[in-house]
This record gives sequence, structure tokens and C-alpha cells, in this order.
Amino acid sequence: MKRIEAIIRPHKLEDVEAGLAELGIRGMTVDEVKGFGRQRGHVEVYRGAEYTVDFVPKVKLTLVVEDSRVAELVAAIRKAAWTRQMGDGKIFVVNMGEAVRIRTGETGDSAI
Repeated sequence: MKRIEAIIRPHKLEDVEAGLAELGIRGMTVDEVKGFGRQRGHVEVYRGAEYTVDFVPKVKLTLVVEDSRVAELVAAIRKAAWTRQMGDGKIFVVNMGEAVRIRTGETGDSAI
């Protein structure tokens, strides 16, 4: 099993969700997060005064999937989240040790 974490622009969430649904993904966790990468935030003007926004709003998706599905799901996330602009986000793939479905006690791939 692998955990896929994708940090994307908030307005791309629906596109990514739709792309994953087409591939049969039925569940994911979504968190609203803030952060910065190479762009280091940006400057905005409010009522004539400039101020720096250091942390940019993003959305973090987390999915746990079978090893065999990782490549297709990463490709789908990248395609749906891509705007060709700096700040599109990152995708991380991490090995998972174990998963347990609380309700039934199922473990491993059957728990996801």
C-alpha cells in the first residue's frame, strides 16, 4: 500500500476529485492548509497599502491505495491540477505499513 499526498490549488479540487472518481476512487481526505514553495508568497494591496502574504492557501488530499494504482492516480492528479503556473503544488508517495478498517477489523488492501 502507498499513501498519496497531493498539495494543490484550492480551485482545482473539484477537477482532481472528478478525475479520481473516473478511476473509481471512492474516498479521500481533504485538508485546507497554508504554505509556500519557491514563490515565497506574494504581495497584495488592500486600501492602498501593500502587505506580504507569506503563506498561500492550498488544499492537501490524502489517499491510501494499492501499489498497482499509484502511477495512474498520480498521473490523474497531475493532469487535473496542472495550470502551467508556479505554485501548482506537489505530489508525494509514501510507503504505508498497515491499514485497519475499524468497523470490520479488515487489514491491508481490503481495509482500503
